[in-house]
Amino acid sequence: MKKSLIILTITLTLCACNTTGRTEKEVFTVNFNSPQIPMGDIELQLDATFPLPGIRKGIVTLTYYPDEDAVCLQYAADLITYHQYWSRNGRAAFINALAEYKNDYEARNLSSANSYQTRKKYGSSQGYLMWRMHRFAFLAHAEVRLDLGYMFRNKTPYFTIYQWEARYIDKDLSANNRNSSRIPMYFTRAQADELAFRFDQSYLLGLASGGVTPAFNENDVPSDDY
Repeated sequence: MKKSLIILTITLTLCACNTTGRTEKEVFTVNFNSPQIPMGDIELQLDATFPLPGIRKGIVTLTYYPDEDAVCLQYAADLITYHQYWSRNGRAAFINALAEYKNDYEARNLSSANSYQTRKKYGSSQGYLMWRMHRFAFLAHAEVRLDLGYMFRNKTPYFTIYQWEARYIDKDLSANNRNSSRIPMYFTRAQADELAFRFDQSYLLGLASGGVTPAFNENDVPSDDY
């Protein structure tokens, strides 16, 4: 009897340790048809392959989903339209990463030697991704990893979101299974600051309540002369 009590005590202790020591993964999904609040457009840069390799200007359309407290970045790349969703935790991670990048920028502590390392220097966030070729095509969806860092292009540093490959698996129809592409998104400091401004929770709460929201002034951000 005494031996049984000892075993039971050890088992309960191990279970308690496993429960309290486990880091729960954030569960974050979005209903595409949930109520939405338009937030306007911002600019960024995306990789280009035609007619010449390099980077090109792109437009991101921002939308707030108040029910899920999610911000969507909609953009097109290689004929695919992406809907990249950011949770509240993800937005906070972006804002903190940008602050670190700006400190490194001012200190001239940015390196162009290894883009694989620099593109994830400030951590990563779990996002949610939807993608399709056109509005009437099948809409795939899956969790996606978003790295936060920087990369150099034409000797100029850019703050980056590196969108990893996402995998959609349809349990009923395997023909719908598909992968998204890996896509780096390049931001000047002014462009990244504008996104951080829109990611701010107080701004979003004001937007959802129908109140007057402040406007971003890009003139407050110095030019990217590195």
